Amino acid sequence: MTAIVQVRDLARDYSMGSGAVHALRGVSFDVNQGEWVAIVGPSGCGKSTLLNLIGAVDTPDSGALTIASQRIDRMSDGDATAFRLRQIGFVFQRFYLMPALSAAENVELPMAEARLPREERRARVRELLGYVGLAERAHHRPSQLSGGEQQRVAIARALANRPALLLADEPTGELDAATGLEMIELFRRLNRDGTTIVVVTHDAQMADAAGRRIQMRDGAIISGGLA
Repeated sequence: MTAIVQVRDLARDYSMGSGAVHALRGVSFDVNQGEWVAIVGPSGCGKSTLLNLIGAVDTPDSGALTIASQRIDRMSDGDATAFRLRQIGFVFQRFYLMPALSAAENVELPMAEARLPREERRARVRELLGYVGLAERAHHRPSQLSGGEQQRVAIARALANRPALLLADEPTGELDAATGLEMIELFRRLNRDGTTIVVVTHDAQMADAAGRRIQMRDGAIISGGLA
C-alpha cells in the first residue's frame, strides 16, 4: 500500500495566558491511498489541530509531515497555499459556501483560482453536481438549499481540483440524523470510488463507517497509530 499521508512525531504548542498548551504530543501515523480514516476523541484532544496541520493550514513545532510525497512542514506560506489548492479538499461542519454565488459558481470557484480553462471548469461542475445528486439545483444559492444540499455542494467544491486527499471536519455536525446518514452514504461512495478521506468526527456512525479509527486523548494517539 502507498502511504499518501505520513505523520511522524508531530508536536504543536500554543501559548496561553496561563502557559503553553500542548495540543499535539509526538503524533505518528500513516494514511494509505484509498483509505478512509476517522479521527475521534473528546473535545480538546487535538483532533482539529491535527487536521489543520495535515491540511497545510498550520505548521508543526516539530516533527515531519509528508503528503503526496511533499514535505509540507517545510513549505513557505505561498507554496502551502498552492499545495492546498491543488492537492487537498476541505469539507467543514458549517459548509462555508459563498452566499452570493450559486451552487455551480461555488463549485467552480477553486477551479477558477487554479486558472483552469472555462470550458473545463463548466464540464467539471456539471460532473460533480451530478455526482452528488444536485444537477437540478445548480443555479440555486445556498439560502435556497437545505443543510444536506449545502453540504453536498461543499463536497463537490472540495473535489473540484481532483485533490489527492479529502479532509472533513465534523461534516455531519450541522445536520439532522436522517441527513447525516445520507452524508455517510455519500462518503462511502466517495471512498469506494477511490477518494482518500480523513475525517474528524464525534458522530459514532460516521466513525463506524470509516475503514480505520484513530483515537486521540490529550494531544496523543492512544490507538490506531503506528505500532
